[in-house]
Amino acid sequence: MTFQKETATSAKTKESGFAETVKTVIFAVLIAFGVRTFAFEPFNIPSGSMIPTLLIGDYLFVSKYSYGYSKYTVGFGLPVFEGRIFGSMPERGDVAVFKLPRDNKTDYIKRVIGLPGDTIQMIGGILHINGQPVKRERIEDYVTTDPLGRSIRTAQFIETLPNGRTHRIIEESDNGPLDNTPVFKVPAGHLFMMGDNRDNSLDSRVPSQVGFVPIENMVGRAEFLFFSLDEGTRFYEIWRWPVDLRFSRLFNGVR
Repeated sequence: MTFQKETATSAKTKESGFAETVKTVIFAVLIAFGVRTFAFEPFNIPSGSMIPTLLIGDYLFVSKYSYGYSKYTVGFGLPVFEGRIFGSMPERGDVAVFKLPRDNKTDYIKRVIGLPGDTIQMIGGILHINGQPVKRERIEDYVTTDPLGRSIRTAQFIETLPNGRTHRIIEESDNGPLDNTPVFKVPAGHLFMMGDNRDNSLDSRVPSQVGFVPIENMVGRAEFLFFSLDEGTRFYEIWRWPVDLRFSRLFNGVR
């Protein structure tokens, strides 16, 4: 009898332990889902449209709460609710992730340049906001290497927006297809988004592809890098991390 009691007690203990493990896993999943949905979501950079601010292979956290919540922030595009709750206006100069208006599914990351009511125009490579040229100061060239190891130098500038926010941009020339544009009048409830790699960015300057971005489509503001690998290195290729990890970019804020 004593042996049977001990066996029964042992079985109950195992069942209780298994149940606690399941509860712990469920709670952990719910917490992770909640953080990803309402607080921070990780994104990686697949293209060079935001060079020099963001590089291919950067991994960053985006704050989901910065601009309020919409169906694109928490509902995966499902018709959970319309508009935004706890909404706040993005600031000029913010780097932000948004859903591409053309399909409302694809994630893009660009810089907020134009706010509702603004007029935006590019003239000879110079950004004009509300009819005024934005200050652009030439600094050292941005230097990269091609697959053959040769240095490639691109003109780099510090651009100062009307609110005093500064950031770096690169320009291959001032006569590219997007360096001279018509005047864009930003409608109410929309934003004008541009990449920092001015000659290699599909953004609001191309109405048929991006155009004005509804504020409802904003997913969140880019906050800081938590990881960065050289272009061409996959995240799962751990054996390449010691050589290809960009240590100098880890935990840098996005500005």
